Amino acid sequence: MIYPQNFEQKIGFDRLREQVAALCTMRAARERLAGQTFSTDRAEIERRLSLADEMRSILILERDFPDGEYVDIDRIVAKVGIEGAFLDTTEVVDLRKALGAVGETVGFIRRRGEGAYPSLFRRTGGVSSFPEIVASIDRIIDRFGDVKDTASPELQQVRRAIREHEGQAAKRLQQLLNSAKSAGIVEADATLSIREGRAVIPVSAANKRKLPGFIHDESATGKTVYIEPVEVVEINNELKELEYAERREIVRILTLFTEEIRPFAAELAEAGDYLAEMDMVRAKARWAVENSGGKPIVSTDDRLVLRRARHPLLAQTLRAQGREIVPLDMELDRHKHLLVISGPNAGGKSVCLKTTGIVQYMFQCGFLVPALENSELPIFRSIFIDIGDEQSMDDDLSTYSSHLKNMKNMLQGASERTLVLIDEFGSGTEPTIGGAIAESILEKLLEKGCYGVITTHYANIKYYASNTEGVANGAMMFDVQNIRPLFRLEIGKPGSSFAIEIARKIGLPEEIIRRAGEKAGSDHINIERQLREIARDKHYWEQKRDRIRQTDRKVEELEQSYAEQLQRIRQERQEILRRAKSEAQEMLAEANRRIENTIKEIREAQAEKEFTRLARRELEDFRETVERADSEDAARSEAVQREMEKIERRRQRRAERKQQQGGMQPEAAAEAPKPREVTVGAKVKLAGQEIPGVVRELKGKRARVAFGQILTTVDTGLLTVVSNNEYREATRPTTARTVVAVDISARKLNFRDHIDVRGMRAAEALEAVQDLVDDALMVGVGSVTILHGKGTGALKEEIRRYLRTVPEVRSAVDEHADRGGAGITVVTFE
Repeated sequence: MIYPQNFEQKIGFDRLREQVAALCTMRAARERLAGQTFSTDRAEIERRLSLADEMRSILILERDFPDGEYVDIDRIVAKVGIEGAFLDTTEVVDLRKALGAVGETVGFIRRRGEGAYPSLFRRTGGVSSFPEIVASIDRIIDRFGDVKDTASPELQQVRRAIREHEGQAAKRLQQLLNSAKSAGIVEADATLSIREGRAVIPVSAANKRKLPGFIHDESATGKTVYIEPVEVVEINNELKELEYAERREIVRILTLFTEEIRPFAAELAEAGDYLAEMDMVRAKARWAVENSGGKPIVSTDDRLVLRRARHPLLAQTLRAQGREIVPLDMELDRHKHLLVISGPNAGGKSVCLKTTGIVQYMFQCGFLVPALENSELPIFRSIFIDIGDEQSMDDDLSTYSSHLKNMKNMLQGASERTLVLIDEFGSGTEPTIGGAIAESILEKLLEKGCYGVITTHYANIKYYASNTEGVANGAMMFDVQNIRPLFRLEIGKPGSSFAIEIARKIGLPEEIIRRAGEKAGSDHINIERQLREIARDKHYWEQKRDRIRQTDRKVEELEQSYAEQLQRIRQERQEILRRAKSEAQEMLAEANRRIENTIKEIREAQAEKEFTRLARRELEDFRETVERADSEDAARSEAVQREMEKIERRRQRRAERKQQQGGMQPEAAAEAPKPREVTVGAKVKLAGQEIPGVVRELKGKRARVAFGQILTTVDTGLLTVVSNNEYREATRPTTARTVVAVDISARKLNFRDHIDVRGMRAAEALEAVQDLVDDALMVGVGSVTILHGKGTGALKEEIRRYLRTVPEVRSAVDEHADRGGAGITVVTFE
């Protein structure tokens, strides 16, 4: 039940429906849209929303969806059902356009499959595009909408005869015209004309007797007459008969075609209904794209949660003025199901109420709502509203009387499945009794368990809400320093009317303001002052919180920078180790060659002492060269390790600060295991490296460690002793992996260049994006699109942060504003 009858006008839904209707191309679609009224059927609401949401995704993501104008065929189908009636060429052409649109739409949805757009896929089931009828139309109608010559042999023969007679008539008339010019009967520059469908010669009135024939017309001045020469009359008569024969043959062809499709009239009507519904759904989706509408969650636990909700008409007005609307965040549930909003005049109380009403009403009419998609809306059986001045001269009702009448009707129909919206609750009469009646009505609404949003200035209503279970206070925020409303709702405390501040700002005399304060009494003034102080303190702490958030964001950016530096240093370290290993292998090979050569030379020289001494000296020199190179590698490794330790210390300090801010205490140092001593033969790990090694030699605080085939000297403070089991596990050779062949053709066939991650958690969304990027690089596409929605921007930022780490990604930018804007990221690959 919706109350009152002009509910849609009060919340602005009638204007919204007109905007959507203007986006329909079919009259039947507009009629169907007008029939989509308030529903309490959960399945029907979800069906309407799913169809519109899937169509919205198609308009944003798909490039080849048939998005042209649709044609009404309901009257054409009705004519087909009448025995003896036949379609004219215009109606046949319209039927062809409609069936073509049905075929393209059905084909598009079925090609995508049920997994892509399940609701549209189910709606498309059983709908035929009638390819045989389309082929029959194409056989008899050309692309200009005329019946083809080849539609029947008889028509082809008649039209050939018509062309021949037209040629004969034109030729004979031209001969007669030339003869008349030579005889001076007509002017030298005269040409043939057409009058009453006949070819005629213009002759001056003075010479009309000199050219035998029939006069068909004369000029406005009477100086020229148009004569059909008697010699071509017979030819023209035959031509006229042929034209009648052509018309009869066309009627016969169209009648035969109509009779052929008459048995399919019911199926054609279903196709027309499908096309009208798709046109309506497309109009809803177009409106949602233009106004940032989305599909909310259908609540299963009676929660009404609005996240960044906007009144669409107000948003459009402000956008035209270059201003941004302040979105509404609000939550009601079974524990707090009535919200009392107070605050200054022109502060946005009524806008909050209307926004709640239009979003809920749009939802139950099957429209995508202007709010975040994680908003939750329950299904109400009735919505009541009391807003504005409804005094009636006919019914002899004052403003307050009309309010009381609305209250009576609300109380009679209210239940736990009712949403009530009351603006300026209790106003219109003497404040004391008006406030008392309003409080009594509020008690009754609370007993009935209905949901509601109520605006008021009455203090007793604010006090009642503060002290009553099930009722919540809400305040419209106000900038005390600048004396201006902020249009932002805060739930949990009542709001001040800021009457004195507003009066002072507009220039009301200070004497009047002072006297008004005295008359209101110190209690009221003190309460208002406390509310103002609360508002001021709230504003101060909000600013401080924003500054803290900005600082945290900068710290996180620095941490990200440090992480990138650490990653870069690790890569450089791996490169250094790779080069060191290569140089060590070359030095080892050179050493082996020198040793073999030295042994050979010693043997050949028969072990002469002087020659042996020289050979040994060469070997010593080579050993010193190798050790010097090894020391240089160790020095480079230590420099890298020091930089890594510096970054790790920064990360640890950051983690400790976070633990302290969260009230977490670090574990006692005594609980940490005591590190084992580094000895010769011990298995150890180097800080920042996963592969363990074996200590070969100790020299003070430095150790020579063998990491596989590489022998290096490092500081013992950088080494950690590991167990034999850890050493065996780390050095165990890995089994060969089975290489699975990838069918690139199959990947390209099944690949989709877009993805929708709305509603996913960040980890799930990143995994899906990674899969999309991997597949895109595998099949070699140039770009992909990611639909993540606008929301708070956190999910978008996480996705962009990951994309910046992929070397193959050239750019990741917002989609064009007409196709989704900041809610979609377009990724382009190198």
